[in-house]
Amino acid sequence: MNLEKNRLILAAFKVGVNNVIFSVDSHHHKLLVLLVKRQKKLFNNQWSLPRTLVKSRESLEEASQRILSEKIRVNNLYLEQLYTFERQNQDPIVSLDSFSTRYLSVSYFALVRFEEAELLSINNYNLTTWCMIQKVPQLVFNHNQIINYGYQRLRNKFEYSPIAFEILPDLFTLNDLYQVYTTILGENFADYSNFRSRLLKLGFLIDTEKKVSRGAGRPASLYRFDAEAFAPFKDKPFVFV
Repeated sequence: MNLEKNRLILAAFKVGVNNVIFSVDSHHHKLLVLLVKRQKKLFNNQWSLPRTLVKSRESLEEASQRILSEKIRVNNLYLEQLYTFERQNQDPIVSLDSFSTRYLSVSYFALVRFEEAELLSINNYNLTTWCMIQKVPQLVFNHNQIINYGYQRLRNKFEYSPIAFEILPDLFTLNDLYQVYTTILGENFADYSNFRSRLLKLGFLIDTEKKVSRGAGRPASLYRFDAEAFAPFKDKPFVFV
């Protein structure tokens, strides 16, 4: 037996991180995703997700946080790992020497407050932009697929978790909350009356007894989310709305 021919050849992996960063423009009721214009020799001036290779002794989450800090400055951030995608010899960000080399793309899903987010420029060039989810252009690699996967995760999380409060201010009206949900889930997901009744019965919203006036209508009550009241339900099957 020729041991040389039958030896096990282990595939070499290059690991990168892509970030799908969502936000909601509450004023215009638009769901946005952050895109970056590439300044590379290949795919120059084409749009992609924020991405980076993982450095030596750097964890995946640390790499994700690093690329976030290079593109956007935020005070409030929700971040979780989304999915791991694989491609073979298709990524010009690395030099591949053999067909056994594969590129693993670990994607992270982030949600930030639009009003507080500051896009960062590089050498006075604006290389990042918010794009409406319905108007995302053709991106490099499989980034459109990653966005679609992230969008579905976002919709699912809105249905069973209080993730909406990550992008709302500390004090908000019930209509503010409803508008965020309709932006993510669509205007037909629930009528306002049923939505309001459902949320108030859950006991997670605290009426601060403060009011805010907007336009000619009656002043609206301001609420805050009570995370402690929600804590017992956190790890149980639960439909939030």
